[in-house]
Formats: sequence, structure tokens, C-alpha cells
Amino acid sequence: MPPQTEDIYEITREPIDKVALEQRLLTGAAGAIVTFDGVVREQTKGRPVVSLHYEAYAPMAVKEMRKVGGEIHERWPDVINIGIIHRFGELQVTESSIAIVITSPHRRVAFEACHYAIDRVKQTVPIWKKEIFADGEAWVEGQRPAEEAKGSAEE
Repeated sequence: MPPQTEDIYEITREPIDKVALEQRLLTGAAGAIVTFDGVVREQTKGRPVVSLHYEAYAPMAVKEMRKVGGEIHERWPDVINIGIIHRFGELQVTESSIAIVITSPHRRVAFEACHYAIDRVKQTVPIWKKEIFADGEAWVEGQRPAEEAKGSAEE
């Protein structure tokens, strides 16, 4: 079943409005809407987190998000709409870093597709995360973005 509205793939510096994202994607054909909200937690491996800093290569990130959406539509043809919005810049504890919304006629498909979406986004989308602690900072998994990607995220 093709989407009845446009899927949404965005990178933003602004706080993510999950309710507005859901409203933009919800159609009368949907019997289920599943939303994943990835938020900044207050600790990592027992270390207190002050904030997170995300950097993104926006054009490639959006392109990769669209690929993930294509995979989802191919794997779960009943999915009606997909929305993926990732935030970049500095985020505080409890702020949303990513929101993923999946609509479908039935809940099982929506849950499965949403779970797949967050796993694939974390694997393939060029977004880098730095954890800022009270006593230092570290890029997650020791990966720092390439110099050419720095500052190239679009607002």
C-alpha cells in the first residue's frame, strides 16, 4: 500500500514536536501509530551525562533516512507512512534526539517497522554523538566526524 501522504525525513536544530509529526502522518487508513522517542538519559555506564552533542552531514543523513524508509515500505507493504526526524546540536537530559513515527492499519506491523527503523538509522545514517560528562567528553564508540562533515549540517 503506497503512502497516502508524504513520508517525512528531516534533520533539525529545533526541539522535535512529536505530536505535530504524528498529525502530519496520520490518515484515516491507519489503525495504528507507533512513535519511538529517543531521549538523552542522565548517565552512561554509571557516568553522569551533562548533555549530548550531535553532528550531522544533513544531505547524506536525509538521503540515508529515505533509504531506510524505502526498506521499510518494501519489507512491510502495509506501512502507510513513515516519519524520521533527528536533532543535532547540543541536547540536554530528557530532550528528544530522534522521533520515529510509523502508521499502518495494524499494530504488529507498526511496532516491527518502528523497531527496524531505529536500528537501521543507528547503523547507517551519518550522525555522530558526543557525550559530555562533568569530568570530560567522548565521541560514542570513539568515532569523531570527519573534518569535512563538521559544520555542514543544515538548519
